Amino acid sequence: MAQGPSYAYFQGKIVPIAEAKVSVMTHALNYGTGAFGGVRAYWNDDENELFIFRPLDHFRRVLNSGKLLMIDLPHTPESLLNILLELLRTENYRGVDVYIRPLIYKSSAVIGVRLHDLEADFTMFAQPFGSYISNEEGSRVTFSAWRRIDDNMIPARGKITGAYANSAFIKTDAALSGFDEALVLNQNGHISEGSAENFFMVRDGVAITPPVTANILEGITRRTIMHLLSEEMGVPVEVRDIDRTEVFVADEAFFCGTGVQVVAITEVDHRPVGTGKLGPVVRQLRQLYFDLVRGKIARYRAWNVPVYGPQA
Repeated sequence: MAQGPSYAYFQGKIVPIAEAKVSVMTHALNYGTGAFGGVRAYWNDDENELFIFRPLDHFRRVLNSGKLLMIDLPHTPESLLNILLELLRTENYRGVDVYIRPLIYKSSAVIGVRLHDLEADFTMFAQPFGSYISNEEGSRVTFSAWRRIDDNMIPARGKITGAYANSAFIKTDAALSGFDEALVLNQNGHISEGSAENFFMVRDGVAITPPVTANILEGITRRTIMHLLSEEMGVPVEVRDIDRTEVFVADEAFFCGTGVQVVAITEVDHRPVGTGKLGPVVRQLRQLYFDLVRGKIARYRAWNVPVYGPQA
């Protein structure tokens, strides 16, 4: 990982990162009453430009997560994009890819579990960021003993900070057992997603992914991948429940998400997926995706917001 950020948007203005501090009494710190987003910006060497990928979609999801937590801030996706542009220009990141973390949270310094009658605030920072999983072309995965949180417990469709304790249990158990990641089952015993990634498998020429009712994050990258598969690659996409053992007989499988990007799964619980190597569908998809996010495909430039040049 590269160096951390120098600035943050905090309490209504951009400040040095060292000044972006909250009290130990902050409600969100004590009770997990916050929600975050993950946005990426990609450097394009040919254009000497940093492109933010689908920021308005990400900010809509952040604000929708706020609705789940009874957080109503005076922001729109467009106003949050303007803040992000100012923040990135202040950081002046060039020649690197960047990960952006917007965060809404209950900011009241009080004791007491609740969502109502609490103040809320918004903060955001950005830092250079590379791969989330080092083995992007051949990750080794296990099925987790932990189950994904259920919508009637904590809604997985919102990136609720407290819910990510579930992901932390899943990720650490997998990592300490020698795996790159884990697949997680929902309460019905079907595949939900990874610890923090959406899941796809390919069987007999069809890409299959769990439905939003399987307690998954309603991923923006997931939607992007579904479009690329069907519209650009001619691969049919089927949305349905997936049984655990289907993965063992899949031709290919992969994770996707803003952080993880597109990562091939080549082994699950010591069983090879397909040939046990990066397959042709995921190989083509990775190339297409990285061209897309770097603003190299003209017909999708509306998804790429330039930081330093004229705004689209």
